[in-house]
Amino acid sequence: MAAATAKLRLAASAASETDLVVDNVSMHFDTREGRVTAVDGMSFSVERGEFVSIIGPSGCGKSTVFNILGGLVGGYEGKVSVSGETITGPHPSIGMVFQEESTFPWRTVIDNVAFPLEVKGVAKAERYDVARKFIDMVGLAGFEQRYPAELSGGMRQRVAIARTLVFEPKILLMDEPFAALDEQTRVLLGDKVLAIQQELKQTTLLITHNITEAVQLSDRVVIMTFRPGKVKRIVNIRLPRPRQGDVVGSDAFGRYVAEIWNDLREEASRGMAESEAGARKGRS
Repeated sequence: MAAATAKLRLAASAASETDLVVDNVSMHFDTREGRVTAVDGMSFSVERGEFVSIIGPSGCGKSTVFNILGGLVGGYEGKVSVSGETITGPHPSIGMVFQEESTFPWRTVIDNVAFPLEVKGVAKAERYDVARKFIDMVGLAGFEQRYPAELSGGMRQRVAIARTLVFEPKILLMDEPFAALDEQTRVLLGDKVLAIQQELKQTTLLITHNITEAVQLSDRVVIMTFRPGKVKRIVNIRLPRPRQGDVVGSDAFGRYVAEIWNDLREEASRGMAESEAGARKGRS
């Protein structure tokens, strides 16, 4: 009896360490050409404190998955749960960082970052104290009174990340947040994101099309097929942590990039072939 109880406790403990579960999720859209399946039977999980990336060819449904997890769209099949709780819309445990530049140009850095706390009615002094903590964490101490127009693209994206972090979400979702940045800035900002993730021990899910970024940041990489998007394979990234940008030059890193590229090339080629066939059909 005691052994059985111990096993149950162990199982409960293991279950509680899974922050996010995506269970057989499918999404369909009705178009003028008929019904399109964007995502088909996606299943994966993200453990507490884990960094997982989703990567796939253009049009595979990555952003659809992001919008489903963030509660921005409904009408999908399957189930999404956070710490065992099924969610059907936006969840307070989930914070989101978008690809598009999302700072308020008329507000200073500190007022941008403190905005969510202002909406919640937090007193000015208190919200500024919290905002400064996260401004410092993203490496923007000294820029509190600057406006977005005075900052580089990478700095503005750090403001957006800090603004999301003031919620102190359990899970951070990021949809290609570095897509508009040059490669050097992407790698350096990736270092900063990793440092923050390790400091906060935050569960993070990144949507990306950049293989280098996925390998640099992730514990695991979920590779999606071309439309309809399914899980083709999940790659465990066994590179040491703490992980810095210089790992990009290692032989092990290169092998992971090549491995993932082989899968992506197959799916991207299939997508290109379908697009070309559709174009030929349209001209006939």
